[in-house]
Amino acid sequence: MDIFVRLEEQKDYRTVEEITRLAFSNPGRIQRGGIGCPFEHWMVHELRLRDGIRELSLVAEAGHQLAGHIIGSNAVVKTREKVIPVLNFGPLSVLPEYQRKGVGKALVKALIGRAKDLGYGAILFFGRPEYYPQFGFQEASVFGVTDSQGQNCSAFMGMELVPGYLSQAAGGRFSESDIYDDALNREQAKAYDRNFN
Repeated sequence: MDIFVRLEEQKDYRTVEEITRLAFSNPGRIQRGGIGCPFEHWMVHELRLRDGIRELSLVAEAGHQLAGHIIGSNAVVKTREKVIPVLNFGPLSVLPEYQRKGVGKALVKALIGRAKDLGYGAILFFGRPEYYPQFGFQEASVFGVTDSQGQNCSAFMGMELVPGYLSQAAGGRFSESDIYDDALNREQAKAYDRNFN
């Protein structure tokens, strides 16, 4: 199957949000904007308006249709001495019928390549620890960086795009957009989800 990755365009917005909603949904989770409604399509919508990076909002086409999306956003690591800019990404969304067919891999590889070209020094993010190491991601603890609460877990991962870039971040705490805070944004996400019913 041929997969073509390109920049997201405005004409893609609604389709991308529908893809994202489907990718993160299961029959018990969508409840017409109820407690179990998906959250990630609202995140994509809001990231476009705030902390998302237009040059790192990518779509994958497969079989002449949009099959997946990934978006990068600005984040930082705060130490006692400085604030170090880093790249965050997510959600990564693939239509259920195209999952496990290389669409997600193509999107992640394209994002990493474009981030290097744009001069980003490192990527830090939360994701599935059984999936992302294949791209070269390691637990963030390797770099001496913690999450915003000073904790580490296997889902908190990173990669240097510039060798040694995160050495200046050792002892620092990662800070990402508040869009990723489910508890803070749940009501807005539920209200937005009503546009999809």
